[in-house]
Amino acid sequence: MTRIMARPKPETFDKQKVVAENRRARFDYHVEDRYEAGLALQGTEVKALRAGEASIAESYAEVRDGEVWLINANIPEYSHGNRLNHQPRRPRKLLLNAREIGKLFGAVERKGMTLVPLSVYFNKQGRAKVELALAKGKQAHDKRAGIKERDWKRDKARLMRDKG
Repeated sequence: MTRIMARPKPETFDKQKVVAENRRARFDYHVEDRYEAGLALQGTEVKALRAGEASIAESYAEVRDGEVWLINANIPEYSHGNRLNHQPRRPRKLLLNAREIGKLFGAVERKGMTLVPLSVYFNKQGRAKVELALAKGKQAHDKRAGIKERDWKRDKARLMRDKG
């Protein structure tokens, strides 16, 4: 009898077209786990995303009533939309497995972690996805240590390049 094992998930997600990126998140948070979540969108939101318009700089996610919601993400109104256009900052439902939602809920409740969106992108099938991070906030001294380490790596690379 052969056992069929589940295929391991890839470390990186298949990002075809990145629409928005939260570059500040990696500076402000220690990223523990990353999840790929689908987005429940309206038609004009998809068209605005395909045009490359979105901002997730000040957004976050929260678990409410067994569902995960993306709060404060800005997808501006579609330019050719009519009276059925969407609201730019409405809460958007994130599509995850029940097991993943349970893990996220437990980590947020017990460990005091935060759900931070890292990027919004389209995958190979053309579906809008969010890269969601389970993260813990950095203290000011952690940020200074990160800056110091980054500067040292840059200086070390410069020295190695110059010395040969």
